[in-house]
Amino acid sequence: MKKTLLSLATFAAIGFAGSAQAAAVDICVFDLLGKSGESYQMAQEWALAAKGWGAEINLIPRQDEAVADNDFKAGKCDGVFMTAMRARQYNKFAGSIDALGGAPSNAIAQRAITFALDKRNAAKMVSNLGGKKYEVAGIAPLGSAFIFVRDKKIDSIEKAAGKKFAVLGYDDAQKIMVQRVGAQAVISDVSNFVAKFNNGQVDMVGAPAYAYKPLEIYKGLGTNGAMFNFPVLQVTADFIIRPDQFPAGFGQKSRDWFVKHLPKSIAMINRLEGGIPAKYKMNLSAENKTKYQKLLREGRMDMTKRGIYDASMMSVLKKARCSVDKANFECSLGGE
Repeated sequence: MKKTLLSLATFAAIGFAGSAQAAAVDICVFDLLGKSGESYQMAQEWALAAKGWGAEINLIPRQDEAVADNDFKAGKCDGVFMTAMRARQYNKFAGSIDALGGAPSNAIAQRAITFALDKRNAAKMVSNLGGKKYEVAGIAPLGSAFIFVRDKKIDSIEKAAGKKFAVLGYDDAQKIMVQRVGAQAVISDVSNFVAKFNNGQVDMVGAPAYAYKPLEIYKGLGTNGAMFNFPVLQVTADFIIRPDQFPAGFGQKSRDWFVKHLPKSIAMINRLEGGIPAKYKMNLSAENKTKYQKLLREGRMDMTKRGIYDASMMSVLKKARCSVDKANFECSLGGE
């Protein structure tokens, strides 16, 4: 009788474990366009692949990034896709790829992301905050951020002095840098920063090509606006999970998937950047490009000293930059 009861208990335990494994894990996905957006569609591809790693995924679209983050904090989802600027609170190493001037081209961003997600950096992908464990299970590029101006007469950093610039309130680096060039930082959120540009509340805004059509940046540009054809930073999205809610080894398998997906993501970004009308693109002189690179470098080093950026990631980014452009002035300099 005891053996029978033991057997029944064992089968029940196995059955319960199987049910637990089969239960879908909720993932909040921030995408400005909801289910029709590029990020959500990528998440759908990832979710299909995740089945092969032993996880059933239930994607929850969120068009408000703050809501996605708050849902994750509240335990309503065990993973969240959101911009690295907001995700930096969970992992400074991964969240610092978006450093000012850190990855000034898509090719450099691809190298940096590939290195960051390599299994050699697995330990850096895990963090413990307030007794809770988090893991970066993926990084996806969203493209270079460019500066858009409502008046093309603002054709240099010097002429930005006194102008209003929309910045994301949770990214201290943006606020500090805008103030450094003498512009007025207007605190905004990802849900309204372009709207402020379009309706004239601010004179300038930084955004990737990914946002050009969905957020209708062309409305703010009108007939007199322009885009500085000079990337100021690389916008990325981080996938943060609670690893204890996923099968063992899930995080690295997920990161490997993101690396394999990089060429497709970069191709999408190049297509979107090419879709911005040439009439808006304002090319800078070689002299001004170098001047702005130096300005961004100084700002980046300052942010690292302040603890906003991760020093080890700054080293990774510099190696990536100099592997692509060995003649760059900074490659012979120390400090990063």
